[in-house]
Amino acid sequence: MSKSRSFSIYLLKPGFDQANALVDDHPLDAEVQAGFLPEGATLFVLDSDPRPPWWRGYFGVQKNLDQVSKGALVFLPIGGRCFALSFGHVAHNLRDTSYEYDFGLRVTLNSLDPKKLKSTDTLEPSAAKRQRTQLPIESELTLFDFDRDSTILRSLTGKVRDEHKELFRHATGASNLRISTDTLAEGLAQLCEKLLELYGAEQFKVSFPGIQNIVPVKDPATLVALNEQLLAALHAKDPDLNLTVPEIINYSDNVFVAFSGTGPSLIYDDVYIGRYYDYLASRSFELADVGLNDLSHHSLVLTDEDGASRDRYSILKSLVFDTTLAIAGGSTFHFSEGQWYRVDNNYITRLTTYLDPLYIAANLPAYTQSSEGAYNLAVAQAQAGIACLDKTNIAPEGQTQVEPCDLLAVQNGSAVFYHVKISTLSAQLSHRFNQGINAIELLRLDTEAVARLAVLLTAALDAEGSENAMALLADGKCHIQFVIVTRKDPANRSLNLPLFSRISMMRTMKALHVRGIERSYTFVSDNSADAEGMKKKRKKKAAANAEAVVEPA
Repeated sequence: MSKSRSFSIYLLKPGFDQANALVDDHPLDAEVQAGFLPEGATLFVLDSDPRPPWWRGYFGVQKNLDQVSKGALVFLPIGGRCFALSFGHVAHNLRDTSYEYDFGLRVTLNSLDPKKLKSTDTLEPSAAKRQRTQLPIESELTLFDFDRDSTILRSLTGKVRDEHKELFRHATGASNLRISTDTLAEGLAQLCEKLLELYGAEQFKVSFPGIQNIVPVKDPATLVALNEQLLAALHAKDPDLNLTVPEIINYSDNVFVAFSGTGPSLIYDDVYIGRYYDYLASRSFELADVGLNDLSHHSLVLTDEDGASRDRYSILKSLVFDTTLAIAGGSTFHFSEGQWYRVDNNYITRLTTYLDPLYIAANLPAYTQSSEGAYNLAVAQAQAGIACLDKTNIAPEGQTQVEPCDLLAVQNGSAVFYHVKISTLSAQLSHRFNQGINAIELLRLDTEAVARLAVLLTAALDAEGSENAMALLADGKCHIQFVIVTRKDPANRSLNLPLFSRISMMRTMKALHVRGIERSYTFVSDNSADAEGMKKKRKKKAAANAEAVVEPA
């Protein structure tokens, strides 16, 4: 029986082979002869000079410990395409634009037994959470806590199905394919023919349905085209291009916003891409001249009221944008936290089909206040029978605060829990959706939480209103409504929300449905006046003629 050996295999894009797939000035030697190369294959060898490890001199080790790096790339043409087989640490000598970035993962998905998985590498874009999960026994994907609706699969390892075991038994797929096989050199062409066939197959749609609803874009050529569209949208002030804080923040801390990168900035009380345009104009920086490098160096700065910096994020990381790309067959792409994602068009349709019927017209007044808290209080004061529960707590003593909702009212035979959020841009939208689930779950499971809510309602409503609300809650007649304050057209329904907000909302709505809870969302018109920017307050020890507006530190 032949010995099993490890292979790392890349599939080059059409038009690439050994003549143009390598980076300039690569250190590989193409003059080495080999007697067992497959027909048509080309060999490049890395044979570096001996050098000591860094720690030899660091510790003054008195022994010759020179080490060398050896490796090889074998280019093998198959079926009008070309494979690159990598041995050792030499794959970085391939041009980024030369190989298919989904080859390894797609072959793995098409070849693995879905019940014999060993390891997953995943990414949750909404929280930039990366995770590797390994199980001691072969398992199905569901046991890896993989959420098809919100998690991106970056790599997968497992045993292949029986029909592929003669070629290889285990596979790990990402951009490249890593396999162990006992195939001899003369059988590599046949192996690669099979891999090319697996790359073009769609078995994964049966074995792992919905697993590639969202995938990160790694292909440099596609990224170039998408970045060009992003800049075009910026230069045209496209209304679909938005700016947001790319992580959860506590707005109750009186967060203000400034910009940096091209000079001093005024301080604003909201996050809005128009503020960035104003900032550029105030610094005589032409919007048409802004490039990716500028977006990487310009920053969105969170400050306090006096302008003292708290956190900062690059403008590039803070942009949110959805678009389509003709060269990619009209596929939909989403830009978030500096990363592009490709979204299955059928998945976009499913999101819209599920969410749009859950939209209802707003029965709350337009927003004219300066904060969520002021709005919630004003609504409760203006309308009898509505309790303002903003910033209250129903969590049992000693536990983390849980706000039941922002507003509560009895309507149409249900206790309606309103969760209000200003703007569709906030990274806190998914957090607000989770709050809706956590609060109602706590009220269903914990009698102390129910008692705390009863006390709050007694103070906020008359006796009849409080008793009615608590009776409806006890009977399970509850309605959770997410109220989103925005300047966008309500007719767009779910399309008003960024992609990952839609995904998070669908997951939340499904969870509420399973619990037998009525749910909906609505948009309240933002009629508030744009606040003027403020100058940063001068420090007491500053010179009298010092500049009042300074660039955030």
